Amino acid sequence: MKSSPVLSHQENDPGSPEVGEPDFLVVGKLGRPHGVSGEILMEVYTDFPERLQPGVMLFLGPQHQPLKLTKRRPHSRGMLVAFEGYHDRDTIGELRTQLVHVPAADRPPLEEGEYYYHQLLGMQVFDEAEKPLGRVSRILETGANDVYVVRDQSGSELLIPAIESVILDIDLEHQEIRVHLLPGLLPEE
Repeated sequence: MKSSPVLSHQENDPGSPEVGEPDFLVVGKLGRPHGVSGEILMEVYTDFPERLQPGVMLFLGPQHQPLKLTKRRPHSRGMLVAFEGYHDRDTIGELRTQLVHVPAADRPPLEEGEYYYHQLLGMQVFDEAEKPLGRVSRILETGANDVYVVRDQSGSELLIPAIESVILDIDLEHQEIRVHLLPGLLPEE
């Protein structure tokens, strides 16, 4: 059971995108200029950085300004990138703090049993007896496994670990997740 955080990311968001299919997916955030030839440091958010190759069109900021990537190379804290039309430290510096997007339609397909976060958000969650537990409101990245935060109509939250023994079925077509609740997951237990 794996989900991928290549998603519509908000600046102050704890990690989960808005519900639904986004038009653009965030792949990074621009930092400080590097050197004098128009390179800028990019913090990488995508699980697929190999797709960011020279010639690819990227879209910057909330207006999704199209820019062609002309250069990229690894850096200890991410990736150094350059864009067409930006050849010095001052002009590239104007792009500082901008989020870098790619069209959602260009996202790579995931393997069987893997999901993008935005596909899971808003899904209705049921236990094995078909009792509704709520909807996935957020996804927490814990390191060992993701945790789905399921909020019911009263606003109470239930934390569901995204592990094979708990997640029985994810039905994207019907927007439903079936779970096996381990002892101790429900607050009244």
